[in-house]
Amino acid sequence: MIVSKFNRTFRLLSAGAALSIMMAAAPAALAETPKDTLVEGFAIDDIITMDPGEAFELSTAEVTSNTYSLLVRLDMSDTSKVKGDLADSWSVSDDGLTYTFKLKSGLKFASGNPITAEDVAWSFERAVKLDKSPAFIITQFGITGDNVAEKAKATDDNTFVFTVDKPYAPSFVLNCLTATVASVVDKKLVMEHIKSVTPSAEYKYDNDFGNEWLKTGYAGSGAFKLREWRANEVVVMERNDNYYGDKAKLNRVIYRFMKESSAQRLALEAGDIDIARNLEPGDLDAIAKNADLTTVAAPKGTVYYVSLNSKNDNLKKPEVQEAFKYLVDYDAIGSTLIKGIGEIHQTFLPKGQLGALDENPYKLDVAKAKELLAKAGLKDGFSVTMDVRNTQPVTGIAESIQQSLAQAGIKMEIIPGDGKQTLTKFRARTHDMYIGQWGSDYFDPNSNADTFTTNPDNSDAGTVKTLAWRNAWEAPELDKETKAALLERDGAKRAAMYEDIQKKFLANSPFVIIFQQIEVAGARKSLKDFKLGPSFDTNYVGPIGKE
Repeated sequence: MIVSKFNRTFRLLSAGAALSIMMAAAPAALAETPKDTLVEGFAIDDIITMDPGEAFELSTAEVTSNTYSLLVRLDMSDTSKVKGDLADSWSVSDDGLTYTFKLKSGLKFASGNPITAEDVAWSFERAVKLDKSPAFIITQFGITGDNVAEKAKATDDNTFVFTVDKPYAPSFVLNCLTATVASVVDKKLVMEHIKSVTPSAEYKYDNDFGNEWLKTGYAGSGAFKLREWRANEVVVMERNDNYYGDKAKLNRVIYRFMKESSAQRLALEAGDIDIARNLEPGDLDAIAKNADLTTVAAPKGTVYYVSLNSKNDNLKKPEVQEAFKYLVDYDAIGSTLIKGIGEIHQTFLPKGQLGALDENPYKLDVAKAKELLAKAGLKDGFSVTMDVRNTQPVTGIAESIQQSLAQAGIKMEIIPGDGKQTLTKFRARTHDMYIGQWGSDYFDPNSNADTFTTNPDNSDAGTVKTLAWRNAWEAPELDKETKAALLERDGAKRAAMYEDIQKKFLANSPFVIIFQQIEVAGARKSLKDFKLGPSFDTNYVGPIGKE
C-alpha cells in the first residue's frame, strides 16, 4: 500500500521528470525542488539491503542512521564521547562486565508501537543469530546465538542489560553500540513478516527473523521513515512524526541515484537537486564559483586503500606487497584526483581518532620497487587484475596505478563494475586486487585496527569476515597487540599501542592505503543547517530546512 501510494505521488519526481516538466512550462525560471522535499544526487549503487542487521555499506548506513534509533550515538559536539539516543542513562559495573541502560519514557516506533527494552534485546538477538557481515561488532564481546538471550536482555520494560566477556575500555563498548547493526527494530512489526526456514548445519534457526522483508521494508523509529528503495534508482524517506526528538524540518528526503560528478553538478545548477554528493575536483571548483551554490566539507573517518589478495601466489610475497607501495604516484593523485576531497594518508587510522599516526613514508620509486620485485623472483613482472567500482575518484586512481605498475613490468587489467558487483566479488575473496574505501563502523580505533589485522580463521568458511580475511592475510602478532589495546583503560597508553600497530602494519601488509576522505558536497544556498558529519553514518538530514 505504501509503495503504491508513493508510486502515484512521487514516481515522476524521483526520476526527475516532474522537474523537467516544470522547466519546460517556465523556461525562463530556474527549476526548483518542492519546498517540503530535499533531493540529493548520490551514488547509491552500493546498497544491497536495508536490513540494519545485514547492511554493511556506506550509503545504507547513512539511510539507516536517519531512519533507526540506537541506545547511544556519537556526540557530534565532542566525538570522544557518546550521548543517549533511546537510552536516558547507563552505568557500568565495578568489574567492567555489565552495562545497564535505562530507556527514555514514552518512546514509539514509526508504526506507533511502544519501544521497550524487549525490542532492544530482540534487536541484538536477531543481529547475532542472523550472523550477517556486521554481526561481529556485537559478537566480539563473547556473544553467541546460544547465549545472546542471557547476555543482552530486558529486565523490565525500561531496562536493558548488556554483559560482555572482558573488562574492555568502556569507550570501546559504547562506541560499538553506535554502529548501525545495533539499531533497534520494532519486534512486533517484524514478527508479522517473519518467514519460516528449514534449519541446516549453516543456519540452525527455524525463521529468518524478518530478514527477507526488511531487505526492502522498514521497522524503525528514527527521524525519518523509509518509504522506498529501488536499486540503482532512488531511496525515499518520509518524516516520522512519532520521533521522540526534534522533528525533521522537511516532509521527505529523496536520494536520486546519480553516479557521474558532472551529471550531479549540472542537476544542481539547474535546480533539479538540492545537494550533490559525489563531486570531483573540477566540478567542485565550478560550484564554488557559482553565486547560487555553496560547498560544504568535513574530514571523514574513511580511508581509501588498495588490497592484494594473498590467495594470489605473487601478491602474497612480502617483497611484492612492499613494491606496490612504491608504485603509487601519491603526489599526482593528491594534486589532481583527490584535490579538495581527500588528503594523502597511508595508515589505517584516520586523523581524529585515538592513536592515529600521521606518517606517509612511501613515495613513487620505480627503481626501489624493481629491486623488491627482483628479490621476490619477479624481475620481469607479472600480470594481475584489479576490481574497480566505476565511479570517481577510484577509477582515476586505478588508472594511475595501472600506469605506474607498468613502469615496473606489472600488467594490471582493470575490471570495472558497480558497487554491488565489486563488493560481492571482494567479499567472496575471488579478486586479485581491489580498490575500495573503509569507514569506521564506530568511532573507536579498534574498528579499523581489528578489520585490518584480525583473521582467526583464514578458510573460505571463516565467519569473521574482516578486511584481513577478505584478502586471505594472517598477522597473528598484530592481532594479539590489537586485542591487548582493547583492555587498556589509560588513554595515552592505548594510543601508543595503536601507533605501534600502525608502524608494523605499514612495513608488512597487503594493503596500500592511499588517502583519507574529505567529504564534500555542493548545495543550493537556499538550504539551511546542512552539515556533513565525521563518519559515514552521521550525515543527518533531519535538521535541514529550506528558505
